[in-house]
Amino acid sequence: MCWFNMKSPFHANETQVIYMANPPLHGWPNYSKIEEIEGLKKMKRLIPVFLMLILVSLPVYADNLDDGLDAHDRKDYKVTFEKYKLLAEQGNAIAQNFLGTMYLKGEGVPQDYIGAVKWYTLSAEQGLAPAQNNLGWMYANGKGVLKDDKEAVKWYRKAADQGDAKAQWSLGLMYRKSEGVEQDIKEVVKWCRKAAEQGFASAQLSLGVRYDFGQGVSEDDVTAYAWYKIAAANGHAKSRENKGLIAEDMTPDQIAKAEALVKEMIKKNPKLINKNR
Repeated sequence: MCWFNMKSPFHANETQVIYMANPPLHGWPNYSKIEEIEGLKKMKRLIPVFLMLILVSLPVYADNLDDGLDAHDRKDYKVTFEKYKLLAEQGNAIAQNFLGTMYLKGEGVPQDYIGAVKWYTLSAEQGLAPAQNNLGWMYANGKGVLKDDKEAVKWYRKAADQGDAKAQWSLGLMYRKSEGVEQDIKEVVKWCRKAAEQGFASAQLSLGVRYDFGQGVSEDDVTAYAWYKIAAANGHAKSRENKGLIAEDMTPDQIAKAEALVKEMIKKNPKLINKNR
């Protein structure tokens, strides 16, 4: 993922560069052929310089991002806010998203939901999936904006389509609760499965419930038990409780099959266990 702003120092002249690379059928306006050739030569000489300026700026972005993160780990939110605000104002999508969360939580700045929405929006519009998920949450919960389930679904879907597990799970919930979309249990299963396969424990629990009660899938205690156990391994307390409850209605043979299924699932997809939780 590219975290820096790809707009180059010569972004304002992109049209000019494209125009020069694709001359009009009737020739250049108000230029002689000699002037046209000289202009192209100058532009060719300048392009490496512009590219070098971009490359030189990358370590600065990285250093500022790292410095801000280090300060945040130390709970020095004032320094974090200053570092990320500078980058956010320069158009860095990651910094904009982080800044939105600082406004949301009131870290280094008074809590301000409207400010959070502003920065989440700027980041989300650049295509950053976590920011799109965060913006969806703001609309779903009416924080800093009027509650708008359809808008929430829109942003959740943008992030979910990029593979963001939290957004996938949230989109599944919207389908389950019929918020912003018509209720569709098969869509619930679809999006929860995508998130569950990335190790997202809440989605794993939700998928276990679907198999437990036969919602959108055939009822299957063995598979339900497996998903509950995997979610519990990822630290989800409710899943541990559900596994115990369903086990009471299972035979020893079914439990043995479920335990074997857990091993098989994890072997096939190690990402089911989230090591970064």
